[in-house]
Amino acid sequence: MNNNTESFDLEDELFEHFKFEVPKGQAFLRIDKYLMGLIPNATRNKIQNAANDGNIFVNDEIVKSNYKVKPLDVIKVMLSHPPFENHVLPENIPLNIVYEDEALLLVNKEPGLVVHPGHGNYTGTLVNALAFHFENLPMNSSERPGLVHRIDKDTSGLLVIAKTEAAMTHLAKQFEAKTTEREYMALVWGNVANDAGTIEGNLARHLKDRMQMAVFEDPEIGKPAITHYKVLERFGYVTLISCQLETGRTHQIRAHMKHIGHPLFNDERYGGHLILKGTTFTKYKQFIDNCFKALPRQALHAKTLGFIHPNTGEMMRFDTELPDDFKDCLERWRNYSKSHTADEE
Repeated sequence: MNNNTESFDLEDELFEHFKFEVPKGQAFLRIDKYLMGLIPNATRNKIQNAANDGNIFVNDEIVKSNYKVKPLDVIKVMLSHPPFENHVLPENIPLNIVYEDEALLLVNKEPGLVVHPGHGNYTGTLVNALAFHFENLPMNSSERPGLVHRIDKDTSGLLVIAKTEAAMTHLAKQFEAKTTEREYMALVWGNVANDAGTIEGNLARHLKDRMQMAVFEDPEIGKPAITHYKVLERFGYVTLISCQLETGRTHQIRAHMKHIGHPLFNDERYGGHLILKGTTFTKYKQFIDNCFKALPRQALHAKTLGFIHPNTGEMMRFDTELPDDFKDCLERWRNYSKSHTADEE
């Protein structure tokens, strides 16, 4: 039997990648039972969750937990959150705290700051900073102190952190029930046709590029995701939009906008770092390159966050300005669009 392990980072999630080749003498057996005997410390529930999320493959095809393995099958499995992530080293990293009380705090995360330790980022994360500045933060279901939700490394904006067990439970239930308010600002490629719209589609890992999420029509694959968008400003070749999230899936806005043909500006993971709209003129290419340098990341900012305070029952709503790199890029597009007319193909 060929058996090896490797791991890689999907920005805000860590996955262990297991690969097995079923030996010739293996009898037919449900894959969840088969894998329990091969993967260290893997419960049947964890394996079944991986199957439900589309993370178990046999001969490069997604399978469910009731699939019966047969001789010479090649199985690939991705399981989240290995236990060695739990060892968090407190680090004196500055935090931009916009609000704090006895139950929670709001952090305005800068771009480039990883939220929690993972493959290749075991130090220098927001969680390392939280461990330094606060004692005895409650653990979430993944044993990460204080975290109620996450945003990608290169996405800027608001995160709520729980300081007590009661606050963690209360806030987590709000996110699960989709009663929180989350608004993002995004600059996307192309002139978005409608002034407003809704994108619905299950998200799971891309079949060919496992570092991306993708939309699947099969309701049995992935998790439901809903994004509402509204156009705020048009620049011809790119559009500034507001996105309201009903769900909070990994890379949701990035994957949904690519799915409808409007990848985020300078989003390398989803192809937005290429010139997808515009002219072939050298001056235009230079202009885009300067925009990429001004905003060296995906153009996405978690601008607004609203929730019910776990202690007072009061509806709280927080709002942040766009960071300087985002504002600089927008100003460049405003100036460019005043003197150039987009000829959309």
